[in-house]
Amino acid sequence: MRTKSSIILVLNSGSSSLKFQLFQMGQEEQMLAKGLLERIGLKDPIMSIKCSDGREFKDKPAIKNHDEALALVCEKLVDPKSGVAVLQSLGDVHAVGHRVVHGAEEFRDSAVVTAEIKASIAKCIPLAPLHNPANLMGIEACEKEFPGVPNVAVFDTAFHHSMPPSSYLYAVPYEYYKKYGIRKYGFHGTSHKYVAESAAKYLRHSLADLRLITCHLGNGCSVCAIDRGKVVDTSMGMTPLPGLVMGTRCGDIDPAVIIYLMRQGMKADEIDGLLNKKSGLLGVAGISSDMREIIEATEKGHEQASRAMQLFVQRLVFYIGSYHTILHGAHAVIFTGGIGENSAYIRSRIVERIHRLGCHLDESKNQVIGRPAIISDERSTLKAMVMPTNEELMIARDTMRVLGD
Repeated sequence: MRTKSSIILVLNSGSSSLKFQLFQMGQEEQMLAKGLLERIGLKDPIMSIKCSDGREFKDKPAIKNHDEALALVCEKLVDPKSGVAVLQSLGDVHAVGHRVVHGAEEFRDSAVVTAEIKASIAKCIPLAPLHNPANLMGIEACEKEFPGVPNVAVFDTAFHHSMPPSSYLYAVPYEYYKKYGIRKYGFHGTSHKYVAESAAKYLRHSLADLRLITCHLGNGCSVCAIDRGKVVDTSMGMTPLPGLVMGTRCGDIDPAVIIYLMRQGMKADEIDGLLNKKSGLLGVAGISSDMREIIEATEKGHEQASRAMQLFVQRLVFYIGSYHTILHGAHAVIFTGGIGENSAYIRSRIVERIHRLGCHLDESKNQVIGRPAIISDERSTLKAMVMPTNEELMIARDTMRVLGD
């Protein structure tokens, strides 16, 4: 029988969505169930739950808010009639770990949620207006559904707080950093942390002895330089917009472009939507933000798709080369995320461009999909690796760590 102290609920609350995973922690760290509720408060909401043993539940319930969404999830997880019950009661849940996007300089580590912590998360809302309010809604829903059960906030930005000022400061008047918090914070920290720790274990080395370049490549993309477990630099900035070319985000851009567009009559909200939702792969290729479709179109001779793919690769190669230099050489470059874990095509084109760094692809090993593997050959002094990420499990681990369990 599962013990209460081993079960952690992990919640990722969006503005109109609620993702969750339920873990039994311990030596095996077993995922018991996971699910998603979409279109909360909108027309035709969708709910899906899947258990580790293959049992599934799908529905289109009328859900008005996150409180109702969480209550429905809890009901299904304990009701034998639902077909996806994995708990005897809600009392089996020891703690809830929450993904919180932005912790600014307020949070350098995960934290047990208190009234003061919630107030500090709210202070960070101007830096993440689309995410932090929803993250707070998830926390407050859990406080109602699980009274007395500790909630732990795990911040996307926390892992990057080891960056030195030479990496996180922007060359604007220093008073703007002090007054408004204008600086690089970095994101995907939970993923980069998980992947770095997992890679060290896979390589049978202590993380304290390794210099790693981790590449989180999905619809959102970021790369991170990690020196003996500490972040030296990362590609995302004050927001998740800069850095690599992403599905719909532009990545690095001349700031004067924004000023120019404003002088052409575009308003701030229009430019924000343009750079975050209409740019990146979608903007350049003009057909899709999905790398699979970009590759398919490229192979059929679609010129704009080819340009988008080449731009994606070149930007990442630029960052890998830069971070290799900053780290004074690296032991491994690691690919994770939907693209990084599953696209042999993209990995091949990246690795062939960094051969002068001592990384040489083994094409047969590169055919791996979604599992840990070294994909470089034996002569490589810089290893190339695939390492699947698991942000939810990292949140569960951090929740246990912070609670001292």
